[in-house]
Amino acid sequence: ADLQKQEERGELLQPLVFVLLVLCSVLLYFKVSLMDPGFVKAEEEVKVYHFMNGSKREEQSTAIPQAPSSIKMRRCGYCMVKQPMRAKHCQLCRHCVRRYDHHCPWIENCVGENNHPFFVIYLSVQLVVLLWGGHVAWSGLYFEQSWNWLRHNIFLLVSFILIVIFTIVVLLLLLSHLYLISCNTTTWEFMSHHRIAYLRHSELENPFDQGIVLNLWRFFC
Repeated sequence: ADLQKQEERGELLQPLVFVLLVLCSVLLYFKVSLMDPGFVKAEEEVKVYHFMNGSKREEQSTAIPQAPSSIKMRRCGYCMVKQPMRAKHCQLCRHCVRRYDHHCPWIENCVGENNHPFFVIYLSVQLVVLLWGGHVAWSGLYFEQSWNWLRHNIFLLVSFILIVIFTIVVLLLLLSHLYLISCNTTTWEFMSHHRIAYLRHSELENPFDQGIVLNLWRFFC
């Protein structure tokens, strides 16, 4: 394969970059899996600090979009915490999660307010690794119509097929998340729009949408 030929010639730059990308994707996987996705703590208040006229001023705020007065906010029926807007209880994690997107079985964790940006970055890095890995696997395949060839190349062939399948899955997942982020909505809100009170009773179809550029800026920055 290409990387093996480069290594044999002493050209180590691309093999090292590939290994670093794989390592980066593994580290991102563990970070997204193990970090707090934004669990709601009982009766918590979030302190927001900002600067005015060069002096630091502290004020108490929820930093969460407030519900219209016509919508009655409620306590979670499972963990009994007061649910902020856009939060949802995950029965697998047994917690309410801020800006809940979905529970991902691949990372065995919820994707929420805290780890959603890292989840998207993880998908992006993973997609690059898969595309590069697919190219490496393809470069090592030389097709011949014989059982002897198949016996010696079956592992590489199966690897290539699996890489193609995972590449399609990751690409579709990344594109869907980027679309939802650009609209400032979540997977849960998109799939359950008709069941969510603050969306069902809103005059706007998506009250959180502030335009593609601002939505992306606020999500990643």
